[in-house]
Amino acid sequence: MIVRWTVLALLLAVALVCGGCGDDEPIVKVDLSKRERLMVPEPKEAITYAYLPQYSHTISFQRHRALLEYLRTTTGLPLRQIFPDTFDEHIKMVQRGEIDISYSNPFVYLQLAKAGATAFARSVEPSGKPDFRGQVICRSDNPTINSLADCKGKRWIAVDPGSAGGYLFPLGLFYDHGIKLQDFAEVDFAPGPGGKQEKVVLAVHAGAYDIGTIRKGTLDVVESKIHRDDIRVLAETRAYPGWVYSARQGLDPKVVEAVANAMFALDPSNPAQADILKAAGMQRIIPARDVDYDPVRALVQTLGIQ
Repeated sequence: MIVRWTVLALLLAVALVCGGCGDDEPIVKVDLSKRERLMVPEPKEAITYAYLPQYSHTISFQRHRALLEYLRTTTGLPLRQIFPDTFDEHIKMVQRGEIDISYSNPFVYLQLAKAGATAFARSVEPSGKPDFRGQVICRSDNPTINSLADCKGKRWIAVDPGSAGGYLFPLGLFYDHGIKLQDFAEVDFAPGPGGKQEKVVLAVHAGAYDIGTIRKGTLDVVESKIHRDDIRVLAETRAYPGWVYSARQGLDPKVVEAVANAMFALDPSNPAQADILKAAGMQRIIPARDVDYDPVRALVQTLGIQ
């Protein structure tokens, strides 16, 4: 019986094959001796530009999209924005030469400078000053926190170990008030890639942590996600030199000069250029030197951070 069904199946298969091969259908011959090599197009060489991922990639793109377009048009250079996921990845990409122009906080810049990066420009904050501050925040309805002294024994969430306004500056503020890391019940950093400033605010807002530390200006960025009245700024740090543009070691000086001159030419009195600067969270861009960041070096030394 099994043999009979096997034979029938074979006959049916042959019939199907033969039925599909009529005498009126032309036979197509394939000449395998003739082959065409397909070339995969190589990506055009570009000058890479990266914004340290303090906010989500979406916000980073939105903030610097118009600025990049202006720089491309003004300099004629093929600038392309790339998006490292973490502070540590940003630093390593600069060290490997994968990021040509870096826009970073001053704490991260100190690490980039050790790898040969050179500061050439710095941003002027919307306040009109070329410096910025960190903030300590808590929920407005938290009855146990009314001063920095009340932060002892509390749960603290910071942005990242490499964050200036979101960790280093507040750490210095706590130090000045006699509060050490071991005085907190818990010290954590915002998880995941990008968007860490927002995550700190949201974590405090949700009550997952008692206090959080962010750079001044972050609450404006996340105001669509929370009720601002729910968050209270407990304290602000002193002002430190602001965010800095640096060029990786070995980048053509002519490229750096062209980009720097285009940045310095941005005029806040020009409505179109004012929009570019406002979107990027700046009032204007001015020249910078490595020595401008010595106050941050002094803070790092005081805190004993490597």
